[in-house]
Amino acid sequence: MSDVSAFVPLLLDWFAANKRDLPWRRCRDPYAVWVSEIMAQQTQMDRVVVYFDRFMDRFPDVAALAAATEDAVLKAWEGLGYYSRARNLHAAARRIMADHGGAFPTTFPAVRALPGVGAYTAGAVASMALGLDEVAVDANVLRVLARVCDIDAPVKEPAGRARAEALARELLPPGRAGDFNEALMEFGALVCRPKNPDCARCPLGGVCQARHLGIVADRPVLSKSKDITPLFVATGVLVHHGKVFIQKRLPAGAWGNLWEFPGGRIEEGETPEAAIVREFREETDFPTAVSAKLAVIRHGYTTYRVTLHCFLLCLTNGARHGATQPEPTLTAAQESLWVAPEALARFAFPAGHRKLIDRMANSLWLS
Repeated sequence: MSDVSAFVPLLLDWFAANKRDLPWRRCRDPYAVWVSEIMAQQTQMDRVVVYFDRFMDRFPDVAALAAATEDAVLKAWEGLGYYSRARNLHAAARRIMADHGGAFPTTFPAVRALPGVGAYTAGAVASMALGLDEVAVDANVLRVLARVCDIDAPVKEPAGRARAEALARELLPPGRAGDFNEALMEFGALVCRPKNPDCARCPLGGVCQARHLGIVADRPVLSKSKDITPLFVATGVLVHHGKVFIQKRLPAGAWGNLWEFPGGRIEEGETPEAAIVREFREETDFPTAVSAKLAVIRHGYTTYRVTLHCFLLCLTNGARHGATQPEPTLTAAQESLWVAPEALARFAFPAGHRKLIDRMANSLWLS
């Protein structure tokens, strides 16, 4: 870059004057910073603030989080998505209680060893809350450094990322790592944005190589985009004697330990109605029939676009008789319950199923 010595003070001066008032910045409690960083992964900051305040009210410290049930943690996390983050947060809190006497770890290796903590999160917590001279390189930092320093390799691939991390270490001002890391992230979020960067008012314009060369739109160099896979899925809301059947997913996978209505992929040549009757039989051994179609819900993930066909189901044959709810034979879940419709709000569901519950809430779907 044209002037390495000028980059850091310009950035830090901009941050001091423009940083957002975020709740975890009002203190440097490692627990609060850690929770905020886990929440901020793949999530917009305005949503993080709302969930952070609510989560901290419910679980104000490591001990409270460790003592909670996983269901309670998942419910508090519901809506943020990527539920493995919540499960890892919970597991890490219990690790801290068991291995560190309830005190948050004070070294980079110890923080890095916590479940769900990668190099970026460990660097962010170590620098911002523990005062350690560690870098924290996220997507915002990669983009800023790629533009300012003209990194001509895809920064999300090993070679380009290594160059960005080396530059971050070179530029890091000893004793001010926390401010430096936060300033880079904030600058990437507010000024050096992915689209429509505010180059006209950029305080780093004089040292930005991409601006000097007229290639801001070409930095960072992008990797080949991942294809979006369409998935067509059927799910069923089975109602019997006024109760709804739900099951708890197995621990593995993106939605592990969340509750759901049974269902699965629609096979080639199969109608959605036939798919849900088949899936219910395979997952619970319940014979069912479709009473009505409730909704078609679409929900996008990073590499998938899900179309969810939702049906109201009833039991058929001998399974429908009797005053009590029958017991399933579970093949794709670890636990099941028959619950009143109004109780569904107490359980954590994947986003698509929660959309279905919200849509059913004000309808006469039980009649």
